[in-house]
Order: sequence, then C-alpha cells, then structure tokens
Amino acid sequence: MNDSIYDKLATILDTLPSGFPKTEDGLEIRILKKLFTQEQADLFCDLKLSFETDEQISERTGRTLDGLKDQLDEMVGLGLIMGADLGGITVYRLQPWVIGIYELLFDRMDKELAEMCYKYNELFMPKLLKNRPNLLQVIPIEKEITEKQESLHYEQVSALIENNLSYAVGECICKKEKALIGRKCDKPSEVCFALAPIEGFFDDFFWGRAVSKEEMYEILQKAEEAGLVHITTNVVNGHYAICNCCGCCCAALKTINKFGINDALNTHYYAKIDEEKCSACGVCSDERCQVNAIDNENDIFSVNLKKCIGCGLCVSTCPTDAIELIRKAPEDQVTPPMDENDWNEKTGKFRGVDYSEYV
Repeated sequence: MNDSIYDKLATILDTLPSGFPKTEDGLEIRILKKLFTQEQADLFCDLKLSFETDEQISERTGRTLDGLKDQLDEMVGLGLIMGADLGGITVYRLQPWVIGIYELLFDRMDKELAEMCYKYNELFMPKLLKNRPNLLQVIPIEKEITEKQESLHYEQVSALIENNLSYAVGECICKKEKALIGRKCDKPSEVCFALAPIEGFFDDFFWGRAVSKEEMYEILQKAEEAGLVHITTNVVNGHYAICNCCGCCCAALKTINKFGINDALNTHYYAKIDEEKCSACGVCSDERCQVNAIDNENDIFSVNLKKCIGCGLCVSTCPTDAIELIRKAPEDQVTPPMDENDWNEKTGKFRGVDYSEYV
C-alpha cells in the first residue's frame, strides 16, 4: 500500500454527491494524510453509504473479521466514519467531507489542520453552495412566525426536536478553526446539535455531550439571543443536526458574505421593515443580521430581499416592532428533498456523478 490510497479516497469523496474537489497544489491530499492512516484510508474505501455490520462488511469485501470491529470503532471515534449502536448491534458507513468528516474534527483540530481546512473550504464551499438542491435550509425563530402563516414541520425548530428522542450538543468546528488561525469569535461556541430518533443514542457518544430536551430549548434560546442563525439539513424528514451560525465563522454564511452567493440556502421567509414604525436605531443591521441583508440609506432601513435568509433575528430585537417575518409566496418556495437519500440522488444528478457503487 502507498500514497495512491489517498488519491483513491479523495476520488471517492468527490464522487459522493456533496463532493470533495481537487486543488492545484494537492491540499486535499495533505488534509487526508493528516486525518487518515493508510490502513484507515483503505478501509474507508471499502465502505458504503448504507449502514452495515462488521460481519456484512467482511463478507462483502473479503476482509478478515478478526480485528475489523476494533478498526471500525476506532475510525468512528476519530470522526472518520459514521457508526450507530442499534440495540446492541453496531453498524457503520462512510460519510462525506461535508456534512460529515469536517464537522466531527473538533478534538483533532490543531493550528496546522485549521489552516489547511480554512484554505480548502475557501475553495470548496462556493462550489458546494451552488449545488442543487441546496445542502442547507434556514429555520426561523419560531416565535416570530404567526399562526396564520401555517409553517410546515421542517420549518419549525420545535418540530425537529420533538420528532427525535436523543440530543447532544458540541462545540462549533467553524469557530474553533477560526480561533486557531487568530480570528476568534465572541459568540457562544457550544451550539451545534445532533439529533437521533433512538433513546440513549448519545450516551457515551464520542462527540459532544448528551443533553435533555429541556437543555436543547435553553441553549437554542441563548443562541437566538446571541444572534445566531438556526440552520439544518435541507430535507423534509430525517434531520440529524441543527447548527447555530454566525456570519463571521460559519463556513456557509461566511462564504455567502464573501462571494455573494445569495441563493446558497433554502429559505422559507423574508423580513420586512415598516418605515413608519422604524426608529432607525440600527440594531437590526449592526448587531443582528448575519448576511448584511439590511440596507441603510440616510437612516431609512430596508431589507435586501436578494440577501435576506428569513432567520428572524432582526425581528426578535426590534424595539419598535417595525419588522415582521413574512412567508414566501408559493411560487418562490422550494420544497426540500424528502430525506437524505432523495437529496443524494438529486444532487448526484445535478453534479453528474455516479455514486451508485457506494450505495
């Protein structure tokens, strides 16, 4: 086995729907070499997107069963692959760079890796955010949605929480990366959530810490107060994460601000300012909006609808109740894919990649 295994690993990651594009200087290979041993890279290349037990992997690939589970468990603990304990039976699958390996690097992220990931994601994220369907969707502050607007379950953070049974919270990898390269953010960092429909799923989990449903709501409230945007996967069913993001650190929001990719997220609402009620205090534009979507011309504030992501942060702190959150017209809305498999299929077709070998 030689370094060619890393080229194979990079090719597989780029064949997956979300992608892992090549760079001119081989930066992506250097990242993989820092994260994977050759043996781990080789094992990753034998896995599928569908969950399998170690026995099934052994039977399908011809790998010896002796020691295989230990290797797989070690890779799960390093965030390189996904593992799940289903009532005493552990299953494993490969995972993409984003959302997947990158988000689980918190314990392994050092200055060298932070610098490499920051540089790589500067190249990768603009491509990822132009894929269709969108990778991510914005979940607005729920209390700012009026009853008459009839929000759907995947647009409500409470529905995402109530539809699951286990919860964990962990540190934001984007914030740690920025801190390590000298650009620390002053907003809360323990704000990334994982969700699971299985009780006790996050007990002794390798990432983050298990929390109760009540703690989830408390942390989400603090995130809203701190001016963080609720973002989750762009699907109707099967949400497994909720991120709370700022425009200075979040790989997605930062990319939107830097490159002006205004349709990078699936959004369901937009904000509107009543000029007669507005006191021109500037809180909405200066402190709350994470995507620079509020224009100020001679102390007359207005929402730039091309930039607005409908998060509701500006609404919740307006001292004169001059801002409201409005649901987009039906013709301006995009229904998310039904689940992760549907998203993979549609994005794979959009990118023109055949990932069927890994299903």
